[in-house]
Amino acid sequence: MAKVTIVSGSPNKQSRLYGLIGAAEQELVRTGHHVDIIHVAELPADDLLRANFSSKAIQAALTLVKEADVVIVASLVYKAAYTGILKTFLDLIPERGLADKLLLPIFVGGTIAHLLAVEYALKPVLSALGGRHILSGVYAVDQSITRKDNGGFELAEETAERLGLALNELEEEAEWQQRRRRHSF
Repeated sequence: MAKVTIVSGSPNKQSRLYGLIGAAEQELVRTGHHVDIIHVAELPADDLLRANFSSKAIQAALTLVKEADVVIVASLVYKAAYTGILKTFLDLIPERGLADKLLLPIFVGGTIAHLLAVEYALKPVLSALGGRHILSGVYAVDQSITRKDNGGFELAEETAERLGLALNELEEEAEWQQRRRRHSF
């Protein structure tokens, strides 16, 4: 099974983005994948902002990305783009650091008007980092993710269905890539 790293660009773990992240993680683990989550906001701010590559926390996070078969890039949409904290982390990934990885964007925004943030803000950066296998991903409006009294989240049926379809596509592509690697010379 694939090794999956989820990079969360949310500055707050109470964000509805964690409804999508949690549902994706649960399904991926259920289907046998190993999942790690990088909460970028929990990395040492000074090390992150100063690109301190000798920081053990930064090294550990970059190693998770390097060793992953699949990287899920998750963010809220602010000002028609992904969060600044996510950009700061992406800037630390080496050139071609996303080559040969399957990439799945997961975004949450306030309105459907920000849907194209994935296409016009994130995908060019992923491509610049060597990403060639970028799936269409999931964009959800925050109203489609409800906070539950117990601290969890509930996805609207349509959002859960789109996430399921994206994870199925990811599963198929990951299997294809693994077969290709086993048979390549």
